[in-house]
Amino acid sequence: MAWTRRYEDAEPQRVNRWLAQMGVCSRREAETLIADGLVSIDGAKVEDVGRKILPGQTLTLADRAQASLAGQLTAVLHKPAGIVSAQPEPGQTPAIRLLSKAALVGEAPSIPGADTSLAPLGRLDMDSRGLLLLSEDGVLAKAVIGPASELDKEYLVRVTGQVTEGKLKQLRHGLRLDGRQLRPAKVSVVEGQQLRVVLMEGRNRQIRRMCDLVGLSVIDLFRVRIGPLKLGDLPEGRWRALTPAERSALIGGS
Repeated sequence: MAWTRRYEDAEPQRVNRWLAQMGVCSRREAETLIADGLVSIDGAKVEDVGRKILPGQTLTLADRAQASLAGQLTAVLHKPAGIVSAQPEPGQTPAIRLLSKAALVGEAPSIPGADTSLAPLGRLDMDSRGLLLLSEDGVLAKAVIGPASELDKEYLVRVTGQVTEGKLKQLRHGLRLDGRQLRPAKVSVVEGQQLRVVLMEGRNRQIRRMCDLVGLSVIDLFRVRIGPLKLGDLPEGRWRALTPAERSALIGGS
């Protein structure tokens, strides 16, 4: 599905700059898309890389532009416990090692090699499991973990200790970590000792440390969603490629 957006700013702006501000692509990528004839304004193909879009005009990226932008590999991985998201210590296994052809579900633009560099977009500590994004896509990284990102992350958390309404209230609002106030969180009881936690930030081991502060101990932490992207039924230890539609949804939701 083509990406379409109406330009609402008061002053004209260069197309490449606006697309970069919208988080769709970098300025250089926008210039390449224009040169390839994949950008149009009000139905007319943009041919000048210096073209400005005017207030009220509508810009459209062709389907092929979305596929081109999605050519950079982003892996959607169901990370098991015991695997580290990024740089491992001696004896540890990094998540990128799981991105083998044998573990792939469906198709991918490429299979990571020994020299491939894929950064985790929101780490999961070694003891945690669930949805992990590994990507070489800088625009997507900004959308998911950039300082202006508004994408929430959802976790299922099993704890020990007495779960009370007072503790839940503290978890939702009022805690401080490292001398800083945490943003409000959504915390509810799924059943028994399992909580559903939705965060708008990702401080180091945040949920585990939050629970420690109220006298609860985390025994299992499972990330099930990042913004509009759900882990779904992807088997543990398997991975798939992020689709162009999912990339657009993540960038649009940031």
